[in-house]
Amino acid sequence: MTRPIILLCGDITHAQKEWEELSSFAELREVPIETREEFLDDCKTGKYDGVVAIFHTYMSARYVGLYNKELIQALPESVKFICHNGAGYDQIDPVACMERGIQVSNTPEVVNNATANVAMMLMLAGLRRSTMAEKNLRNEKFRGDIVPGYDPEGLTVGIIGMGGIGSAFSVRAKAFEMNIIYHNNNPVSDERNPADAKYVSMDELLETSDVISISCPLNASTRGLIGKSQFDKMKDNVVIINTARGPIIDEQALVDALASGKVFSAGLDVFEKEPTVHPELLKNDNVTLFPHIGTFTEQTLYKLELKVLANIKSGFETGSLITQVAEQRK
Repeated sequence: MTRPIILLCGDITHAQKEWEELSSFAELREVPIETREEFLDDCKTGKYDGVVAIFHTYMSARYVGLYNKELIQALPESVKFICHNGAGYDQIDPVACMERGIQVSNTPEVVNNATANVAMMLMLAGLRRSTMAEKNLRNEKFRGDIVPGYDPEGLTVGIIGMGGIGSAFSVRAKAFEMNIIYHNNNPVSDERNPADAKYVSMDELLETSDVISISCPLNASTRGLIGKSQFDKMKDNVVIINTARGPIIDEQALVDALASGKVFSAGLDVFEKEPTVHPELLKNDNVTLFPHIGTFTEQTLYKLELKVLANIKSGFETGSLITQVAEQRK
C-alpha cells in the first residue's frame, strides 16, 4: 500500500529527530530549492501526488513564494493540511485553502516571549537612541554628538494588537512603570490583559502614546495601517516599534516622519519589502534595525518546530489540527 507523504517546504533546524520520527506512519519528502514556476510545474505533473501534509516555513517563500490561490489550486488533491511554522501566516491564504478543503495551522503562543523581548530591546534602544551612541563609539568618537534620551517610567505606551505578543509585551512594559493602553478589534479578556492595560480607540492611541508598539497580524485591514495621516496624529517625538509585519507601516511615510522630527526614533524587526530595507532607514542613526529575529532563539525555534510537528501528527490521527487558524474556525 502506498504510504502518505509529508512534504517539508523549507528547513528543520532544531527538531530533526522528531521530524524523522514521523516516518513511522508517512514518507518524508523535502522540496528542493526551486523557483515558484518549477514548484507549480512539479505539482501539475504529479511529482507531489500523495502529499497529505505540508510543513511550511517562513523562509520558503523566498523561492516558492506565497501560498495564494494560484499555488493552492495547483496542489495535489491529496493535500489536507498545511502546517505553518510561525504565528503570522500572511504567506498563506486560509480562505483559498478552505475552498480546497485544506486545513491550515500556525504556531501561536510559542513566539510570545521571544518576540516581546525583542520589542522591549527595540523600545529601550529607541528611547535612548543607542544605535547612534554605538556607532559613534565604534568610530572612536566616544559620545560624539548624541543627545539625551528618555526614561520609560511614566511614559504611555500604546500597543496595536493585544494578542499573545502584545500581552507579553504589556507585562514587560508594566515592569518599567509605563502607562499602558491598547487598541484591538475588540477589548480582550482579563486573561489576555495581565497588565490591566486600558482599551482605547485607534485615534486616542495615536494621539496620546509616547511609544507605539505594533504586534497585530498582517491582513487586508492592517496593510498600510500606519501611514502619513496616522503619523500626523501622533505626538511629537514618538517612538515607533514594529515586531509584527513590515507592510503594516508605510516605510516612506516613516522615513518622512523621522526626517521631520515627528518620530524621535524607530525600532524595526520587520520591513515592508523584506529582505530589502528602505535605504533611508539604513542610513538613519535614529533607527534600530534587526533582521527579523523576533523568534530567533534556540529554545523558541525548537518549540516552533515541535508545534508544527504536533499539528501534523494531530491531522493524521484525528483529522483536525491543534492550532487551526482563526479564519477557518469561524
